[in-house]
Amino acid sequence: MKINWWEYIIIHHSLTKDQAVVDWPAIRRYHVDTLGWSDIGYHFGIEFVERAAFDGGYEILIGRQLNEIGAHCKEMGMNKYGIGVCMIGNCDFASPPLEQMDKLTKLTKALMDTFNIPRENVMRHHDFAPYKTCPGIMFPWGEFKSSL
Repeated sequence: MKINWWEYIIIHHSLTKDQAVVDWPAIRRYHVDTLGWSDIGYHFGIEFVERAAFDGGYEILIGRQLNEIGAHCKEMGMNKYGIGVCMIGNCDFASPPLEQMDKLTKLTKALMDTFNIPRENVMRHHDFAPYKTCPGIMFPWGEFKSSL
């Protein structure tokens, strides 16, 4: 299905410990091999990545292409309308690191500008699926929204 525009950006967390066994490639394998999806469900992920010449840092990783419907928020049909961005980590237990938040802010602003998405359409997964805490109870949502 061809997508002409995006209306929302939906923020998630992976509910896993960053820099552990479950990382972006492991999530992709789970979505493809276990769930039988065509690719990872999110369009982007933000994760700590080791770099050979550096100490490592947070990177924006590409998941599904932006011309593909996501598989990250089935409620209200939002996979068709929302770009899925996943913070790798469990924000139910700790706030995400500042560097990770900075990457999320930059990515979100770029997507808002590119697709003319208003700030009020940057949403939490929890806003569509109230039974989930996503992007986590320790996620600084108010600060994040103010930064956009």
